[in-house]
Amino acid sequence: MIVTHQVARWLVLPLPFVALLLVIGLETPAFGQRPYYATPPPGSGPTPMQPYGESGGCSEEPAVLHRCALEKAKTFTPPRTPDGAPDLQGYWVRIGARDADNIEEHPEGFDGPGGRSLIIDPPDGRIPYQPWARAKVETHWATYWNPGQQCMPDTPPRQAYTAGTFQVVQTADRVVIIGEQYGTYRVIPAGSRPHVGRNIRLHMGDSRGRWEGNTLVVDVTNLKDRVWLDHVGNTFSESAHLVERWTMFHENAIHYEVTITDPTVFTRPWTMAFGWRRNATPDFQLMETGCWEGIQTWLQLLGHQLRVYRGGFAP
Repeated sequence: MIVTHQVARWLVLPLPFVALLLVIGLETPAFGQRPYYATPPPGSGPTPMQPYGESGGCSEEPAVLHRCALEKAKTFTPPRTPDGAPDLQGYWVRIGARDADNIEEHPEGFDGPGGRSLIIDPPDGRIPYQPWARAKVETHWATYWNPGQQCMPDTPPRQAYTAGTFQVVQTADRVVIIGEQYGTYRVIPAGSRPHVGRNIRLHMGDSRGRWEGNTLVVDVTNLKDRVWLDHVGNTFSESAHLVERWTMFHENAIHYEVTITDPTVFTRPWTMAFGWRRNATPDFQLMETGCWEGIQTWLQLLGHQLRVYRGGFAP
């Protein structure tokens, strides 16, 4: 049997071992206070990583993909839904964002390919933290359980580059994104309705979508700060405001871009870019990912090592 899911490598392992990897595989402070996928300090020389592939006629290296995809999108005519909107429906997997180890540049290691930064602005590929916020974030990996290993569903923008396959379903006034990872789903209403009240915090935030030409633009507010942007511990506060952009540039490829504004912890807005590639496997179906039931024993055995992350920058 050929398994085409992104999570396939876990399916051939004994379930107790899978549970162990989910809990401690990415967070092993006993081996050092920095993971191998931490951002190399300036002057470290070339970062070792596996080469990138190609999708839709563009390299999957994030900055290169960004430039190439936007250029191709200028002359690409996407398919349309019956109501005339670009048709993004189908099954998709992430490209450019190889894993969620670190959204900044990082080296390959025993279970990861390494990769270039997903950050295209600022040009140096680094998150523009305020100094106090960077110091706080650098304590996360050695102090807390990764929220993903506590089965916390991925929020935007990480929901767009989480593991597994995504399914996009569209109606005349909704775009729905369903993910394999933890069974998450996201409903994006289109139109001009206002956001919910400022005092309301939602795990997936409050999304409002609109079409600008062939691009789906989504404005996200009211986020909770309970999920990291990656395994190394980068995150944002509950003041974060996201603007996401999905643009199809090839029949089997979508460009994704998000700008994050959060004056509580960042010195300026910053932008990530990567993509999605169509999963065209015949008769494909999303696979359920059971997490909570599989980690309880190991959390009980190893729970003393790290603390539960409850948000780093809540007002």
